[in-house]
Amino acid sequence: MRTTRLSVAMLAVVALAATACKTDITGLNVNPNSPSISTPPPPGTIFTRAVATTGGRYGGAGYQQSMVELLAQHISQYQYVDEDRFAYRVLTIDGYFNGPYPADLMDLQQVVNVGQTIKDPNTWGPAKVMQQWVFQQMTDLFGDIPYTETLQGMTGPLKPKYDAQKDIYYGMVKELTDASAGMGGAGPGLGSGDQIFAGNAALWKKFSNSLRLRLAMRMQKADAAKANTELAAALAAGVMTSNSDNAMINWPGDLVFDNPWASNNAGRDDYRMSKTLMDVLVANNDPRTGIYAQPTKADPTKYAGEPNGLDNATANAYGTTTSRPGAIFYPGSTTYAGTIGTSAGRKTPTYLLTYAEVCFIKAEAANRGIGGLTAAQAQQFYNDGVTASITQWGGTAASAAAFLAQPTVAYAGGAAGLTQILTQKWVAFFTQGEEAWSDWRRTGIPANIVPGPKATLSYMPRRMMYATTEQSVNNDNLQAAITRQGADTYSTRMWWDK
Repeated sequence: MRTTRLSVAMLAVVALAATACKTDITGLNVNPNSPSISTPPPPGTIFTRAVATTGGRYGGAGYQQSMVELLAQHISQYQYVDEDRFAYRVLTIDGYFNGPYPADLMDLQQVVNVGQTIKDPNTWGPAKVMQQWVFQQMTDLFGDIPYTETLQGMTGPLKPKYDAQKDIYYGMVKELTDASAGMGGAGPGLGSGDQIFAGNAALWKKFSNSLRLRLAMRMQKADAAKANTELAAALAAGVMTSNSDNAMINWPGDLVFDNPWASNNAGRDDYRMSKTLMDVLVANNDPRTGIYAQPTKADPTKYAGEPNGLDNATANAYGTTTSRPGAIFYPGSTTYAGTIGTSAGRKTPTYLLTYAEVCFIKAEAANRGIGGLTAAQAQQFYNDGVTASITQWGGTAASAAAFLAQPTVAYAGGAAGLTQILTQKWVAFFTQGEEAWSDWRRTGIPANIVPGPKATLSYMPRRMMYATTEQSVNNDNLQAAITRQGADTYSTRMWWDK
């Protein structure tokens, strides 16, 4: 790596010297990270990089496998169990606060700037949608964060204020509404630079409206009137209608850009399936069991999970008697256990928002009688969500029908039906740990998500703590946010977490 860096640097010096001999050097005054309107950056290339960065950050091992998927109790740690016990590494958490602003968010802002300059909503719209997706991850992780005073380059404040989470949610909803309304005309769009929908504006509109639907349900207990209005408006604008509409990052699987779980699992054996999830899957003969998980090494006829929140010695004892994540999350041959999975595992998509989630949101809204939906519609939406999740992961419609026919799974209606909806939504959120954790924070379902026996806290975390660097670079605004939101601790509930 060091040789490569030196080679690139030397080439840059040689090129600069040659150029200086032939021309003037006024071009040195141009900031390459702030392109002029007359020479805009290629938006497709920047968008590709931004999405790859986002997918690696929020779909990767550090965020999913070593934090939010543990909090959702989809998986557990079998080795190096600190995060499963809530003993987080400060620098890791700091990265999820500091990292997105100058990287993926700023790259997406460059695409927005170019798209607005050339007056093409099909260019700036997808970038706006992705920005709101990233901001949602950030605010749902920390609470109040800088939002309105960010991404303004040299013209913005050096010490941006923290916006209240309510205002961030309102802002994200407006940005998504505007993006959806703008996209769909004859503009060139992002084309092959868009590795999510290949420049299909109609699918971006559905993604935008579906993300708006997610945000509306998330604020349901904090702002019922706004939630009801936005649910109805998002549905009217047009949300996802099949798995073909799923928003996901399609990884090339070329050993450079691979599914982040597969990349991590190629050389590490740190994770097992959580007992919390596996007990639900096994008890209901769920057809996703053999997709989400592998049989145990001790008994290839069985699937089992490891409890969360153990110490290293206790967790290590579960190595052969509990299930690893499914073979589709492994690239094939690994450095610790021979061949697990196939090369196709490197291409497993990273899901951002799915049709199954949309169905479960509609089912919950119907069960609650909000968003213009009625209780009579809840069963069909619930069935659609379960079927969409099973088929999304490679199961069949027939297996979904058999699964739904079981008395423990068939929709019961009322309060019991709401629990079923939210439980199946939690199951469907596998690999989307923050959404599962956020829904649990909002609803308390599943009710058996509790700290493990060796956890460092007596409660499940409700948020992560702010980046320590903010104390030195933006402390006044940090302290204002803490005064408004509550103590900078894992136990402080954010605005929508009632």
